[in-house]
Amino acid sequence: MKNIVVLVSGRGSNLQAIVRAARDEAWAARVAAVVSNRPDAGGLAYAREQGIAAEAVDHRAYPDRESFDAALARAIEGHAADVVVLAGFMRILTPEIVRRFDGRLVNIHPSLLPAFPGLHTHRRAIESGCKLAGATVHFVDAQVDHGPVIAQAAVPVLPEDDEASLAARVLAAEHVLYPRAIGWIVRGDLDLRDGRVVHRGGEPQWLMTPPSVGRGA
Repeated sequence: MKNIVVLVSGRGSNLQAIVRAARDEAWAARVAAVVSNRPDAGGLAYAREQGIAAEAVDHRAYPDRESFDAALARAIEGHAADVVVLAGFMRILTPEIVRRFDGRLVNIHPSLLPAFPGLHTHRRAIESGCKLAGATVHFVDAQVDHGPVIAQAAVPVLPEDDEASLAARVLAAEHVLYPRAIGWIVRGDLDLRDGRVVHRGGEPQWLMTPPSVGRGA
């Protein structure tokens, strides 16, 4: 049984999707712990409700990123993590912690990387006139929102979209894409070839989401 440790800063909606998938698809893996930099994060409350270990490592208690990341790494290693999943974790990790968990540290970003790394992705997509937006699951490297792409989901940008409506549509796609990608990782279905992630069985590493998904009634 492999151990997944999920890092959150907020409510943890992707965390919930991963927990459901691990249970419903009978993965040989479990979410062993949820760790947050915010003691009041909703994701920690959800973890406790599910009987999952929940731990806060409050970044405000540390004088710099390096000392915070050292404490964070100890918390992750305390749960024997085979896979470390960033799910709305709003802290930039130092190169040291990225190296420590190289090859098992995964993130989801709400854009079709390499487009729009960083913040305000939905606003920037709309302002740029994009017809497609989406989300990217990737292995994490030392650069922000960068690393070998595991899977992507594309969603249409509708003429009437604002930042909130597009964000809702992308988030609905994330809830499908992220568990699928984590399932591949825990099953050992992926290879890294010349810097590119390839599914050994040839499963599509992309999703195209209909406009109705994530759209308000």
